[in-house]
Amino acid sequence: MDEYDELVLSTFLKKQRQLFPEKVASTLEEAEAFLSDCMAVVCEDQKEVRDYFKEAGADIAELAGEELLEAAEVFALPDGRYLVVEV
Repeated sequence: MDEYDELVLSTFLKKQRQLFPEKVASTLEEAEAFLSDCMAVVCEDQKEVRDYFKEAGADIAELAGEELLEAAEVFALPDGRYLVVEV
């Protein structure tokens, strides 16, 4: 596994329905391929998540820190990092 470690992939598999109405992946390999296809990004902390959305041109000025992290495309990882999946 290259860009996405096992923790990222397993967390996405467990939480994927927060963003999608149906499962898009059933195995770690499928999760990795899907995340790679959508160019998902792993951010080290909340600041990196905010920076990512700013660089992408998203209008997030009105969102407080917690509101941004509650967005459907932001997956909190157990180790404190965040996975951002844009579709």
